[in-house]
Amino acid sequence: MMKVIVITPPEFVADEAEIIRILLCEGADRVHIRKPDSSEKDFRRLVEAVPEQFRERLTFQDHLPLATEYGAGGVHLNTRNPQVPDGFCGLVSRSCHSFGEVLEHSGQSDYLFLSPIFDSISKQGYSSHFSEQQLMEAGHEGILGPKVIALGGILPEHMPLLGKYGFGGAAFLGYVWKDVTPEAAAKRIRAIRKFKLSY
Repeated sequence: MMKVIVITPPEFVADEAEIIRILLCEGADRVHIRKPDSSEKDFRRLVEAVPEQFRERLTFQDHLPLATEYGAGGVHLNTRNPQVPDGFCGLVSRSCHSFGEVLEHSGQSDYLFLSPIFDSISKQGYSSHFSEQQLMEAGHEGILGPKVIALGGILPEHMPLLGKYGFGGAAFLGYVWKDVTPEAAAKRIRAIRKFKLSY
């Protein structure tokens, strides 16, 4: 079954901790907290508002040294945060933007994001880097597999196609968070879950 990961928007939004709780209750496997410009104080405030029983299913993309303190289950590496914090023993994920990066980092990561697969919903002008033929070939060559998560412009109805390419899951950002409310978040993650369970 394909993994479903949701990434938070870079800015803080109303009812964000409650939305994260709903996402994890209704079908997301993990939520990545990505707040590149946040203060440590504001980042802590959000994490502390998420019920403690869900924190193991959080991955921190910023303020990584706080992951052990709060019991977060994962940290995410990128150019901004290239190192696993000392003493952290959970999942390690990483951002990749080429097949070469996937091959380079696969051995040191529990899973990898490859992006952008489709034109981004949340980033204006951030267009797909890969053709259908390139993705099919990468799947046949074993570059794509259970550890590679598709990111960029993902909608629920893309999940069967992503499985056909060989991806192990999908990461959602713009689809989930655009004009979001707790009620909308529940509806959207249920739509994702329907495709996840039917594929």
